[in-house]
Amino acid sequence: MATDLYVGGAVYSSAAPDATALAVTDGIVVWVGSDDVGRALHPDARIIPLQDRFVAPAFVDSHVHLTSTGLALSGLTLTSATSRSDCLALLATAHAAAAPGELIWGTGWDDSAWDATAHGEGRFPTTAEIDTVVGDRPVYLARVDEHSAVASSALRDRVPELAGATGFHPAEPLVAEAHHLVRGAARTLLSAGQRRRAQVRALDHAASVGVVAVHENGGPDISGSADFLAIADLDHPVSVRRYWGEAVADAEEATALMRSLRADALGGDLFVDGALGSHTAWLSQPYTDAPDLSGIEYVDHDTVRGHIAACTVAGVQAGFHVIGDAAAASVATAFGEVAAEFGTPALARCAHRLEHAEMISAHDMDILARCGVVASMQPQFDAAWGGPGDLYEQRLGADRAASLNDFGALAKVGVALSFSSDAPVTGIDPWATIRAAVHHHQPRNAISARAAFAATTRGGWRAGGINDGLTGTLVPGAPAHFAIWEAEDLVVVGSHAGVQRWSTDPRARVPALPDVSPEATLPRCVQTFRDGIPVYSAETTG
Repeated sequence: MATDLYVGGAVYSSAAPDATALAVTDGIVVWVGSDDVGRALHPDARIIPLQDRFVAPAFVDSHVHLTSTGLALSGLTLTSATSRSDCLALLATAHAAAAPGELIWGTGWDDSAWDATAHGEGRFPTTAEIDTVVGDRPVYLARVDEHSAVASSALRDRVPELAGATGFHPAEPLVAEAHHLVRGAARTLLSAGQRRRAQVRALDHAASVGVVAVHENGGPDISGSADFLAIADLDHPVSVRRYWGEAVADAEEATALMRSLRADALGGDLFVDGALGSHTAWLSQPYTDAPDLSGIEYVDHDTVRGHIAACTVAGVQAGFHVIGDAAAASVATAFGEVAAEFGTPALARCAHRLEHAEMISAHDMDILARCGVVASMQPQFDAAWGGPGDLYEQRLGADRAASLNDFGALAKVGVALSFSSDAPVTGIDPWATIRAAVHHHQPRNAISARAAFAATTRGGWRAGGINDGLTGTLVPGAPAHFAIWEAEDLVVVGSHAGVQRWSTDPRARVPALPDVSPEATLPRCVQTFRDGIPVYSAETTG
C-alpha cells in the first residue's frame, strides 16, 4: 500500500486544527498532523510539498443542471447585458458566428437589473425583436432564473400546441407549461455530441474549482429523460448523483420510475412553484410589483403529500423545488401529515430535501427540522438579488425581501443545510457561495464561515444520503476527497459581530479558513483529488 504524505501546508481538519501535513493511503486519509511527526510515522511515503498552500475537503455542489451549464460556459451568456438593446446586440454577435440554421441556446438575461427609466430598455426582448436579428433561426433565451424564456418564431413554430398552453404569450416571455414546451423543443435540436460535450465541460469546470461531486437536478420539464439518461452514461471523475423531478403516487411507481431512469432519487426540480424573477413563485400574498399575480401552484397539496408518502415507504429520497412561502407551507404541511402517519424517524432516514427554500416561515422551519428535511440552498442568490432595490425588493417589497434565504434561522432550529449554485443560474464557485452566506445582505440571516464551509462539504454529502461522519472531512478514515488552494490570509471569524463567541477565540483551536470578506481575494484551486487521485491540476491545464 503506497502512501502519499503532503507536507508544508495548512490542512483544514477538526482532528488536528494546527495540521500542516496529510497522509493518504489507497484513497483514504490515514493521518493528519505536523510535518515532523508525519515523516517519522511514514518513512516510506512519497513526499509531496504543499509549498504553504491550503488543503481542505473538496466541495459538493448539490444542485446543478449540467447540460445548460456546459452550454452557458461555451455559448451565449447574457449575464453581462445591461439593457434590452445590449441583449439583442449580444444575440446578433452569436447569430453572426453560428452555423446556418443552428440553434442558439442562451441564458442569463435579467431585466430586473436593467435601467427601467430609459425608454424601452428595462424590458425583455420580444419575439419580433428577436426575429429581426436572427430571421428564421431557432433561438431559446432563458431568463437568469431559467423559469421563463423568450424564443424566436422559428422555435415557437416547432410546438403546434404552444398557443393553447398555460403561460403562453405571442410576444413576451413564456412561462409555466408554455416555457416547458418550448424548452423541450430546443432540447431536441441539440445533438447527442453537443449534449455530451456540454455535460463534460460542466464537470471539468466543477473539478477546476475544487468540486468532486454534483447533484444533477433533472425532470420532464427541465431536461427530459434523454438528457438525464445520457448523464448516467458519462465516465467522469466528478461523481454525479441524479435527481428526477416527477411525482409518484405509490411505492411501486417510485421503484419502477427509479429503475427505468436509473435515478438516485425522486426530487430536485419537482416544481411546486416557479421563481420570483419570472413571477411564478407561489406566494401567500400578491407580488408588490404585480398585484394581480401570486405565482403558480404547479403541484397540488395532495400530490405533494402522496409523493412524500410513496418515497418514504419505498425508502427513496424525495424532494421538491420550493421558493414562495405558499409553496413552502404546502410542502411543510404535507411533511407534517406524513410524519403523523409514518413517524419522523421514517422520514429522517430518507433525508428528504427542499431545493431553494427561500421563504420559509418559523412554523414551517420547525416541521422541516422535526422531519429531518435537508435544505439545499443557493447563497449566491442573495448576493445577486438581495440588496436594496434589487430583484427581491422589487418583487416583494422591503419587509418580505428581508426574510429571504434565512440560513441562520434554519440552522438554529436544526434544519441541515447544503449549499449549491443552481448552475447556470449562478456559477459553480464554492468560495463565492461561502462568501455570500457569511455576508448576507441581512446580517441576522447569515452564518459563520465555518458553518458555510460545512454546508458546501459535509452538507453536500449529507444531502446526497451519505452521513457517515467522515465523508466531507479530512480526518483518519475519511475518503481522500480534497483540494489544494492558493490562499491569502487564513482567519477564524463569525458571520458578524453577534456571533464572535468562543469558537473565534484562538484558545478554542478552531481550524482557520481563507478570508472570505468582500474585499479579500478568494482562493485559487491548484489541484483537486477524489479518492486520493488527482482529477484537476492547474499546472497541466494552464
